[in-house]
Amino acid sequence: MEIIKDTTVFRFDTPSYVTLGKFDGFHRGHQSLIREVLRLSARSRKDGAAARSVVFSFLVSPVTLLTKEERRELLCACGIDCLIECPFVPAIITMEPETFVRQILVEGLKVKGIVVGADYRFGYGRRGSTELLIKMGKELGFTVTVLGKVQDSGEDISSTRIRAALNEGDMETVNRLLGYTFFINGSIIHGRRVGRTIGFPTTNLIPGMGKYLPPNGVYAVKSVIDGEEYAGITNIGTKPTVDGHFIGVETYLFNCDKDLYGEQQKVKLLHFIRKEKKFSSVEALKAQILKDQETGRRYFL
Repeated sequence: MEIIKDTTVFRFDTPSYVTLGKFDGFHRGHQSLIREVLRLSARSRKDGAAARSVVFSFLVSPVTLLTKEERRELLCACGIDCLIECPFVPAIITMEPETFVRQILVEGLKVKGIVVGADYRFGYGRRGSTELLIKMGKELGFTVTVLGKVQDSGEDISSTRIRAALNEGDMETVNRLLGYTFFINGSIIHGRRVGRTIGFPTTNLIPGMGKYLPPNGVYAVKSVIDGEEYAGITNIGTKPTVDGHFIGVETYLFNCDKDLYGEQQKVKLLHFIRKEKKFSSVEALKAQILKDQETGRRYFL
């Protein structure tokens, strides 16, 4: 997958099918847009007029459900040809929607078709709409596909709804709305080795900058490391009993005794077990970890 970033100048030499948005979370609604772009692009290849599939995104919010790297990983796995991470700079912020369509989409990306959600807005003051896209498409020779909101339990799926569930630690709802398991990626680093001294060696990683996280606490998880998947329990937070300043993701892997320092780890959160709390002693903490481990193992039975 080609990634275009840090520029507002785009010059494609081949046609493209494009979907636009922030794609925060890459949830089931976003995935429906991606599938349609891929379908249109694949059809163009069969018709002998190959066009690239493109995701055009803006990097707006400082805190997102997916880091840039995590979003790239998911989009690449989908088979998208090109991801554009357009900086939200004054030249873009103040651009009139008609200018955006003509200069960026038509002249720059040689767009053949656009796929957006029904509520998509763009351009200065969010003046651009699906109606404007359809009108300009007829004038400039591109198609516009407008998809309705994907629903779950009779309600629209949205990043706002997912964040609300995440705030409650309701990982079952979060994962159902996302269409995949919420995860945290990172490189395994050295911790203080307190877990090892009390019989629970753990992996430690620090979430990527701007990663939106669920409440501090203990979760039943599955971790993917070097292609292998391990069940376990994870504490997200500050480790208040032994080190109140460290904020990160600490995972005890069931049935794993490998040296994993430096490896990349994907921690997939499945179920909230309990809130983080400070214990009166390391012995009390160890007793609680034993209980958490048992709860986690029962979850996976």
